[in-house]
Amino acid sequence: QRQRSTLRRVINATGVVLHTNLGRAPLAGPALDAIRAVAQGFSTLEYDVVTGARGSRHAHCTALLTELTGAEDALVVNNCAAALVLALNTCADGRDAIISRGELVEIGGSFRVPDIMAKSGARLVEVGTTNRTHADDYRRALSAGTGAIVSVHRSNFTIEGFVSSVPVRELVPIAAEGGVPLLHDFGSGLLLDLSPWGLTGEPSARDAVRAGASLVMMSGDKLLGGPQAGIIVGSAALVGALRRNPLARALRVDKLTLAALEATLALYRDPARAVSAIPTLAMLTAPVMALEARAGHLVAVLAANGVPASVARVVRTSATVGGGAFPGASIPSAAIALGVASPESLEAKLRGGTVPVIGRIADGKVVLDLRSVCADLDEELGALVARALA
Repeated sequence: QRQRSTLRRVINATGVVLHTNLGRAPLAGPALDAIRAVAQGFSTLEYDVVTGARGSRHAHCTALLTELTGAEDALVVNNCAAALVLALNTCADGRDAIISRGELVEIGGSFRVPDIMAKSGARLVEVGTTNRTHADDYRRALSAGTGAIVSVHRSNFTIEGFVSSVPVRELVPIAAEGGVPLLHDFGSGLLLDLSPWGLTGEPSARDAVRAGASLVMMSGDKLLGGPQAGIIVGSAALVGALRRNPLARALRVDKLTLAALEATLALYRDPARAVSAIPTLAMLTAPVMALEARAGHLVAVLAANGVPASVARVVRTSATVGGGAFPGASIPSAAIALGVASPESLEAKLRGGTVPVIGRIADGKVVLDLRSVCADLDEELGALVARALA
């Protein structure tokens, strides 16, 4: 037990693709190769080989991010919360930051947006109500003490019914009236339109930039499918001011993150390749018939290992995106359902294996959903399940 690492690989068979507790996005092959290439020796992290002089780590990923989003400039920090703190501290330290009450969300681990904002030094000014906020609410809150208007994309829940909110494109002229920047916490990091696969309602990063916010902030390890990072894109003048803020050094990312992020972003130059090579996108877009075929193969593997058909069978399920993205989406999926006398005991065995298999118990059966399992792990998963059943 003392020799076993506390941070180790698991097989995510929960049906939640971007499972925050299980590390969110698995990395693409080119990202893993880039990490190894940079980690095994020295690198150009802060060195310019053209001039032979000191360079800046902030130069990495910038060109790709501006190309893919249409923004003027970009900066990478260690997560999206850090991006929000840095932006607010730069633009509104000791001043008012106006935000709708309906956007004061709580994210994973009980961290709340208002608490994070307060740490930036900005004074929180809430406008509107939980369910309805109007453009005039923002206008009335503008004053000489206003430092920024903040818009937070409600990515991990939906509000329906008697609701009203102000989209970013309508906040742009209001921010201009007040002479303050508009900061948009966009969250998910989506770079491709996933509507052909039935996932709708989540804007892409390019859409967010086109809407006109001064700065757009997003995560690298959600729908973008890369490493944990906070990505800030937008106005060149403002991004430059963020770079000069001393907090930027405290919140900067290391060479391994930059290597993985740059390799992941490069895949998006060919959208078809991105969908197949980035595990998150490949799992989200896999046809349900392909998942059923994989589940059928796993059941056959288990049968060959002596597991009767009455114990293991293929079932249809509903998977979710996770990671605070597409909160209302239910994705058709397929799983193997294991019917045993004590599902709790089997679930614990799977969880306690040499490579933990994390599934769920539903309707008295252990369910292993293949929507969140990369296809190249099927043989290993079959062996682990057979061992646990034996």
